[in-house]
Amino acid sequence: MAYKVTVKPSEHVFEVEPGETILAASMRQNIDLPYGCRSGACGSCEGYVLSGEVYYEDEPMALTDDLIKENKALFCMAMTRSDLVISIDEIDGLEGIQVKNLRCRVESKKRLNHDVIELKLKLAGDERLQYHAGQYIEFILDDGKRRAFSISNAPHKDELLELQIRHVEGGVFTDFLFDEMPDKAMLRMEGPLGCFYLREDSNRPVILMGGGTGYGPLKAMIEHMAFVSFKQPVHLFMGARACRDLYMDEQVRGWMKKNKNLAFTPVLSEPLDEDHWQGETGYVHEAVCKTYADLSMFDIYMSGPPVMVNTALDAFLKQGAVKERVFSDAFEYSADAQKSLAGK
Repeated sequence: MAYKVTVKPSEHVFEVEPGETILAASMRQNIDLPYGCRSGACGSCEGYVLSGEVYYEDEPMALTDDLIKENKALFCMAMTRSDLVISIDEIDGLEGIQVKNLRCRVESKKRLNHDVIELKLKLAGDERLQYHAGQYIEFILDDGKRRAFSISNAPHKDELLELQIRHVEGGVFTDFLFDEMPDKAMLRMEGPLGCFYLREDSNRPVILMGGGTGYGPLKAMIEHMAFVSFKQPVHLFMGARACRDLYMDEQVRGWMKKNKNLAFTPVLSEPLDEDHWQGETGYVHEAVCKTYADLSMFDIYMSGPPVMVNTALDAFLKQGAVKERVFSDAFEYSADAQKSLAGK
């Protein structure tokens, strides 16, 4: 027996099968609800439950007591045993973007630094993937598990898909990618996914903030901005532990020579003595707050671990950021079920 979900204020209606998440059902029926990680870590999918009741098989990380008191749910993980009426703003801009399940071949693997590689993928049958700058794909493993990684090249350069992947200690899949994967390996993937993408029609200045391989989707955005002649000022803040982790440094500084609207601030949390670091130190969101006392005029895009994204959001809202103009892609790691939606 399927249950009916009515979405306010759009009045769209879709059906949810028993054991199916609200988000999965909406995606299956081309209803564009907002989401990010699809694992309950980022909170991008939160919305109100106006009638009916939801439940979770596993309580999501981002489900707080305050959200529960406000009758809010995280629809990427929430399921139902009854009809529902929910309230959430649907996402504009995803019309015509088709999620595909495809085979792909690893064309190349390149080390970017001591623990990050770049994979380039070619879709089987010379397929091309239509996507927005900032979205991600998921690899589908033989056992049905999934691993998510952001696309790090802009949509206009789609002959190959580029991914930036950090090695996770004890991560079975990243162990395979780094050490065991044969040349020209064939993999299965699904995408594009996610509501983290550049709103290129905005006339607001932009702050991009990333941590580690959170640089991947931000790189795609910067490349796309150049392609569409994006006119607004853009300031990229990147957080890393030490200089050896700043694999993006040279590339970004090359872009800055060509684009006077692009600024770049790298921030190290644990610089080594041999780094002789003279730049910003501490947490990357603190550098944003230090640079811009009033964030009300900015579109802000954040990509990195949930703790970085959530801490930054709280700080940015206190400095005037408009919540509806803050977009995030949070990722998490675990030994087996590692999921990183930004390098992922």
